[in-house]
Amino acid sequence: MNIDTSRHPCFNDEMRHFVARVHLPVASQCNIQCNYCSRKFDCVNESRPGVTSALLEPNAAAAYIEKYLASNMPLGVAGIAGPGDPFADPEPTLRSLRLVREKYPQIILCAATNGLALAPHVPVLQELGVSHVTVTVNTVNPAIGAKIYSWVRFKKKVYRGEEGASVLLENQRAGIRELKKAGITVKINSVVLPGINDDHMETVARRMQEIGADIFNCLPLYANADTPFAQLPQIPPQRIKKIKQTIEKFIPVMNHCARCRADAAGLISENPNNQNTNALILAANVKAMHNHEKPGIAAVS
Repeated sequence: MNIDTSRHPCFNDEMRHFVARVHLPVASQCNIQCNYCSRKFDCVNESRPGVTSALLEPNAAAAYIEKYLASNMPLGVAGIAGPGDPFADPEPTLRSLRLVREKYPQIILCAATNGLALAPHVPVLQELGVSHVTVTVNTVNPAIGAKIYSWVRFKKKVYRGEEGASVLLENQRAGIRELKKAGITVKINSVVLPGINDDHMETVARRMQEIGADIFNCLPLYANADTPFAQLPQIPPQRIKKIKQTIEKFIPVMNHCARCRADAAGLISENPNNQNTNALILAANVKAMHNHEKPGIAAVS
């Protein structure tokens, strides 16, 4: 079955009113620590990456989508965007994508990642028909990256400071290049941090355009309690607007981002991030558990 990939609502502004997306919160682990990120708290009124009401078992991914389709949601996209990184522990991510692809071949598949462990998995993403990947690139300067990331864990080794930022950037570039070789559409997310990388966005955009990225998205900092950047001020909308005007000279800009949760579902235009998905996730997990073939066990004394 041919998939109309142009209908992805995150990559096509016109589709956000007509095509719904579901995020599958199966990726629990992360391989970097950003100084603005905290996944400890979940409030249903929060609209930000990294939070979910509950974790979805990979075997339940197809059952979860089935429940949304039963509600007549105009579902066209299933993605994995956390609450950790999809490739920090790739097995749940790839298993979920495979199960969804097998049962719903018409659905657009996508993922969002920091890019550290992306490149080795691009061939499998291509095989599964994943058509869109978002990579969060906050800087192309290791000195700036040293301020943004507390640590980077790559191949069982932890890196810090500029060394960690360099390892992350090198792997991000490699991952994006592999995605483009595979014909996969790439969106860059950049969290704009006042006084840290807000004057650096033009450089990031130009470098990402040079290696083939298709669209760029600026996300204003969402200050989280108990993080090193908790006290950073919110960037005024006028400042974000000017940054986007500069960036769009080099690369198309996304202007309708809803800063989605890891369990977001529905139309982006309706911003349904504050719905509580815990009950649906629990029901899907239970259904998958009941459908799973259990091994026979004999007990003797």
